[in-house]
Parts: sequence; C-alpha cells; structure tokens
Amino acid sequence: MFRTASLLSVSNIYEVNIRQYTEEGTFRAFREHIPRLQKMGVEILWLMPVHPIGKLNRKGNLGSYYSIRDFECINPEFGTAEDFKELIEVIHAAGMKIIMDWVANHAAWDNVWTKEYPGFFFQDENGDFMAPYDWTDVIQIDHNNPEQRKRMRDAMAYWIRNFDIDGFRADLAHLTPLQFWIDARMALQHLKPDLIWLAETEDISYHQAFDISFTWNWMHTSENYIKQHLPDETFKESLIKNKEEFPAKALRLYFTSNHDENSWNGTEYDKYGKFAQAMAVGCATFPASVPLLYSGQEIPNTKQLAFFEKDTIRSAGNYHLENFYKTLLLFRKGHSVFKNLNPEIQFIASPHRIISFMTGEKNDPLIVILNFSDHDFNGGIIVEISPGTYHELFSKEELYVEGIVSVNIPSGGYRVLYKA
Repeated sequence: MFRTASLLSVSNIYEVNIRQYTEEGTFRAFREHIPRLQKMGVEILWLMPVHPIGKLNRKGNLGSYYSIRDFECINPEFGTAEDFKELIEVIHAAGMKIIMDWVANHAAWDNVWTKEYPGFFFQDENGDFMAPYDWTDVIQIDHNNPEQRKRMRDAMAYWIRNFDIDGFRADLAHLTPLQFWIDARMALQHLKPDLIWLAETEDISYHQAFDISFTWNWMHTSENYIKQHLPDETFKESLIKNKEEFPAKALRLYFTSNHDENSWNGTEYDKYGKFAQAMAVGCATFPASVPLLYSGQEIPNTKQLAFFEKDTIRSAGNYHLENFYKTLLLFRKGHSVFKNLNPEIQFIASPHRIISFMTGEKNDPLIVILNFSDHDFNGGIIVEISPGTYHELFSKEELYVEGIVSVNIPSGGYRVLYKA
C-alpha cells in the first residue's frame, strides 16, 4: 500500500458517463453539475474513458469508450483538451478529485501505435492483430514488450503532468500483469504522491499496487440473495469473505450499479426492486467499504442506457434521492468508524431476511438494520452494547437503547443507529 488508506476509507466515488450525462454529452455541459454533486457529498469523480474511440470494427454508431484510438488525446465528441482542463479546475476548486478510466490491456484496431509500433500488439501467423476473447472492436496488447510498457506508463504520466488528474481506475486490471501496475505506481508517485488507484479486479495480490478493488462477487451474491432468495448466511458470508480474505488496509468498492451493470443487466431496480435503497445503505456502511454511485442514481435513473449509442439520462431537473445519498455520504465522512481500516463486523441475530450488523467500538458502535423481507418488521433486536441514547440517521429519531433495539422498519426499509 502506497497511500494513506484512511484518507480514502471515509470517501466515495461517483462514476461519470459523459456521453449520456447530458443532452450535449460534453465536458462543458457536465461541468454545470459539479456544484450539485459537491453539495451531495461526492468526493471522487471517476470519468469513463475520455480518449478518441476507434472507428475500425467499431460497435454501434458511436463505439465503445474502451476502444482507445489514442492514449494521449481527447475524444472530440466530449470537447477539447482545454474544456477538459477547465472541468478539472472546477472539480478541484470544489474540493473534489478526478480519476481517469485507464485501459491497459487492449486498444482500438486503428490505435495510433499500430502503425508506428505494431510490435506493441499480439499478431497471428499472418501478421494480423488479434482480438482478446470475443471483443471484436479491440486488439490485444503484448504485455511482454518492455517498450510498450514504458510507453503506456508515459501516456499515464501525460495526464498527470498536463491535466493534473488525481488517479486511475484500471479497467479489468487483472488482465494486465501486476508488475506493470506496481512499476507504474512507483514511477508516477514521483509526479503526484497521493494518486488514487482503483482496480477492477478481485485478485487479492493486486492490492500490492492498488488502494481499492471491486466487489463483483458480492454484487452477484446480493442480486441472487434478492432474486433467488438465497439464505441470509450466504449474504453474510460474502461480506465476511471480503473483509477477512483481503489485507487489513485493502478497501473494497461496493455498488448497486455501474456502467457495465446498467448497460448489460439493467438498473439497480432490475436487480433489487424495492430493496435497492436498503442495499445502497449497506454499500455505504459495510466495513472497509468505499461506496460507488453511477451517473443518475440520485434521480433515480430507472433506464437501461445503450452503450454504443447516444442515450441521454433524463432527470427533468429532479433528483429525488439526492438527500438520501447526501445523508449517507456526509455521515461516512464524519463518523469515526469509517476511519478504522480494519473494523470488526458483528452480525446480530435477527428474523429471516432482516440483515443486522454492528461495527465499530463497543462503546461507540454503528448499528445497521436492513429489511429485505416482504413484510414490515416491528420488534426488538438484542444487542450487546453500552446503554445510551442513539440517533437514527435518516429519521433523526432518538431512542434509548439498553440491551434491545426496538424498531419498526417497512419492507425494503433500513435503519442506521449511532450513539449521540
């Protein structure tokens, strides 16, 4: 671990889909949303790839963001390099940080390197470039080529030197050798020591280079918990595994949606239905968590967005869940339990489909109760905590707790209790 992980453990990440965020689909248009997101408590903005998109073997009319034609240029659909610099200046002035999506494993068929450096890519016996898996719009980079690795690191450095970005989200990080990321981090930390490193992987070894990793397995387990009525223990075991199998300072990214999930599998409401908000509360309160929001979840966006076409998120200026997320994000920033990089999690005996857990110190615990049942829950839960007055985060209700927490939680509801 290179960075003081406690700086990130109280933070959050908001993924930005520039193409679909506004009707214009530009940096300038998105810039108008920075004050709103800052007030909502967003601290780190992750921008999906901003590079030019390949035209050769393109999918759809606009192509995939992840088919990179030039690692050191801006997609003209989004604006100019100056527009991007101005956006970053506005983000920094708001006290927020920006991380770039970085695709190190593959590139567009017409990537600028293919002409000057064809040896940077795998080729078949006929000298033709090769697509990884069935990803027909991209070609596989040869990670064994040392010059390629250096040029890729140089391209990453370009965005730090010229645009002052604050870190990287590594797309499918585990498809690129770990040593590349270790070398990249060691080289780039001299340009900006506090860069943020987010890996799309669950390979534990990649925490040698990264601060935060994805929780895909938990997300799939949580979806099946709702849809297939998996046992409560399966849900709990998934959380325990995320905590116990990873290093003490490894932070995990929890989410109910992101660009992949939304585009290919539907919104969080397609996965969780009426339990979507309760699951979001869990994502923001699980130990060693960093919660992720995807563009428009604060509306909420109930639309599955096309990936290769223009398909604007529609809000009509209404953000009905803005206060819900603001409450969660600001609470995380202010409560001491989230500064602990290795907090205990103790599940509390509860009725079926009521997930209850306690984390933090015994004298200053955080109690979270999530109702994933189809029935309202009105009862008591026995807890071993010091007696005292507790606040409920959302209702602002105060209650005195001495051995039993008495709550009334509707189906799909949630309660977060902390000591006064």
